[in-house]
Amino acid sequence: EVQLQASGGGLVQTGGSLRLSCVASGVTFGDYAIGWFRQAPGKEREGVSCVGNVGGTTYYADSVKGRFTISSDFAKNTVYLQMNNLKPEDTAVYYCAVDPNRVISTWYVTSYEFRGQGTLVTVSS
Repeated sequence: EVQLQASGGGLVQTGGSLRLSCVASGVTFGDYAIGWFRQAPGKEREGVSCVGNVGGTTYYADSVKGRFTISSDFAKNTVYLQMNNLKPEDTAVYYCAVDPNRVISTWYVTSYEFRGQGTLVTVSS
């Protein structure tokens, strides 16, 4: 059974930083694309970032490039999302997701094989 446990959300002011963590079980890191998507109230899902299963390649949505960094710790089966220079438009519930059959360049297609519960990120102006 695949389980994804996300944490690290919270309230932060514009320009601040947060680091999200996702601990995965039931999957073997390096076999799948794993990453994050978000959903804000009244808005569509957005594939934020993922790290691929080949060579550690990464994907970032244009909206977060240069501000967010994804990383993974194979030993801990954990993927992180470091979010810097946060903006009010980053406010959303952030979900960890994994997809065995995903080419990472298509992470923007927001239907993922497995997802965890979300963690709320609120950026105040």
